[in-house]
Amino acid sequence: MNKKSHQPKAPARIPTTLLAAALRAEGDGVVVSKLGAPGCKPTIIFVNGSFCAMTGRTANELAAQPHVALHVDQAEVENIEHWLLSAQPGQPFAGEGFLVGKNGATIFAAWTFSTLGNRRGRPTHLVASYRDTTEKRRLQETLVQAQRLDAVGQLAGGVAHDFNNLLSVINGYCEMLAAHVSDRPQALREVNEIHRAGRQAATLTRQLLAFGRRQPMDARVINLNRVVSDNAEILGRLLGSAGRLELDLAKNLGRVRVDPTQFQQVLLNLVLNARDALRDKGCVTIATLNRDVGPGLKNRVSDAPPGHYVCVSVTDNGTGMDAETQRHLFEPFFTTKLEGKGTGLGLALVYGVVQQSDGYIEVRSALLAGSTFEIYLPEAREPEEPVVRVDTASPFPATRGHETLLLLEDDDVVRKMVAGMLTADGYRVLAAKTPAEGLKLARANSRPVQLLIANPSQGGDTVARALLSTRADLRMLCTSNHEALTPLTWLKPEYQAGMVKPYALSEVLLTVRTLLDA
Repeated sequence: MNKKSHQPKAPARIPTTLLAAALRAEGDGVVVSKLGAPGCKPTIIFVNGSFCAMTGRTANELAAQPHVALHVDQAEVENIEHWLLSAQPGQPFAGEGFLVGKNGATIFAAWTFSTLGNRRGRPTHLVASYRDTTEKRRLQETLVQAQRLDAVGQLAGGVAHDFNNLLSVINGYCEMLAAHVSDRPQALREVNEIHRAGRQAATLTRQLLAFGRRQPMDARVINLNRVVSDNAEILGRLLGSAGRLELDLAKNLGRVRVDPTQFQQVLLNLVLNARDALRDKGCVTIATLNRDVGPGLKNRVSDAPPGHYVCVSVTDNGTGMDAETQRHLFEPFFTTKLEGKGTGLGLALVYGVVQQSDGYIEVRSALLAGSTFEIYLPEAREPEEPVVRVDTASPFPATRGHETLLLLEDDDVVRKMVAGMLTADGYRVLAAKTPAEGLKLARANSRPVQLLIANPSQGGDTVARALLSTRADLRMLCTSNHEALTPLTWLKPEYQAGMVKPYALSEVLLTVRTLLDA
């Protein structure tokens, strides 16, 4: 046997022209620089087409330039120069950061540096490969922002829930106190001031709940053109002398399922935000159109997935926003306005309502060029529904009653207040903290419970079903901390009603009397 046949063959020598062609064809950007004497900056002698396409700069522009001039961050440059002092072939150096593109633009890239040595092992050339990761970085930032907003939303919703209990007590006792001091004008004015502040605080909690996607929604199938047109006059007055309002409403606009009242608030907040950014000869344009989002266009977490959408946009030609402002735009209490000029909750409410309506919102803005807020809402196939306008409850009434009521409320102060108010109005009230305690009180009472006040999702559903066995015409006032209330399918519609905290005591009295009289 020929022993020479087992010896490995020497690798074939690759032609220099082929190596050069391979570098030019490489998908990543490649830059080759010549190393001079220690302490001298390496100068560029070769760049491939991919690097030119990445940066928008030509090979002639880059030739003989210092290699470190490609990098924006001085700290990165110092790290590269420090590595070069002791760099050896076969010991690569990796990193990432911003590169200088055409006309001063920046590109975020990941890189790997290696050195080529001569026969004595002394480094003579620097070979750098660059991969454009700008889009990847943008996607990561979008995901982080979405996660941060979601976490803040959960926190805001939890705080608003607890705050609503306190507001129910403050506003409720204001109503009760107002009845006692009605003959004392000065005391009544002071009570009304407390009540007014409580109602304003309730508005803030609704905005926080909307941001946390916990605000009750009365969603209906509507035409957004109608909402915009119906509110055009008041929106125009909001702009005042700051600018003019223009409408660009698409014909044959598709329908969407949203809460009309909540979406009206979205338009108001976006127009107010635009008004504050206007300069001389300002203009705010509200536009609507149908838009199809095709596959392959969802590149970010916040992008709308493929489907049919109805789009409404609010555009201004005002001062615009920088990138840093846009990153925090929808966070609660973030505002660029002067102290006392804004709560920082307007755009948080917009974000929450759009998210809760299964929609998406995009923002485009540039300094001194204006901003555009574009909302995508899924198109609804159902016919348009009429918008029912409900009159507000009258001031604290005296309805008077004698029926037996069972109140389930886990908050001690709220339970004491509501029970006291109903008792003062003549009702026999059994008040309990837990469902088990409530059932025990009901069964021990000599008269059957005629109306139950409870949260269905916190045991009220179970208690109501148990009480139905003793009284088939049981009424139920369903309460909620923040979530939307769904009608009970097993109880007649006229035997049930719903209220979300913080509710007015006058509303409780009227609703209880209306249910019992049904």
